[in-house]
Amino acid sequence: MNKAQLVEAIADKVGGRQQAADAVDAVLDAIVRAVVAGDRVSVTGFGSFEKVDRPARYARNPQTGERVRVKKTSVPRFRAGQGFKDLVSGSKKLPRGGEVSVKKAPKGSLTGGASATVKKAAAKKTTAKKATTARKAAPAKRTTAAAKKTTATAKKTTAKKATSKTAAAKKTTAAAAKKTATAKKATATSAPAKKATAKKAPAKKSTARKTTAKKSAAR
Repeated sequence: MNKAQLVEAIADKVGGRQQAADAVDAVLDAIVRAVVAGDRVSVTGFGSFEKVDRPARYARNPQTGERVRVKKTSVPRFRAGQGFKDLVSGSKKLPRGGEVSVKKAPKGSLTGGASATVKKAAAKKTTAKKATTARKAAPAKRTTAAAKKTTATAKKTTAKKATSKTAAAKKTTAAAAKKTATAKKATATSAPAKKATAKKAPAKKSTARKTTAKKSAAR
């Protein structure tokens, strides 16, 4: 199939021969310009076009057998996509009518090259990092909340224990105060009795003296 036949094959699908010719020319021009600029044109499911640099080397002329030096050059290269390979190898059946069942190319794949591929890879890595960070942050937040709840519970428990100890200390102090007051009252009650006993003692002594005096007089 040449270019004219390709145009005829897609003419009915794009609305006419002229539209088909313009579409083919536009696609080919975009691919050539991108590859010449060093970009890689990738069409998912179909294949990719890229520029390959070949270093200087020695080759042999097939007609004369003479060994000649070939200068460094750049050549275009096409690599078929997996969907294209599967259809050619027969592992997937080619539909009889309609369009070939290949994956649709993502936006920008027709003009995207190495720079676009690098940007996409960087964007994917950034998204993966953000997702990983979000996943790590979620357990951390849960752990912090649990720690806060545990701390609050510990504070409440400590406060209750301190209150209980304070109440017990107050009760003990009140009991000690009552005992002290009772002891003071008992001491105050026993003090007059001691005084009365002390007053009676001299009377006994005087009686003893009188008896001794009487005995001496009788003698």
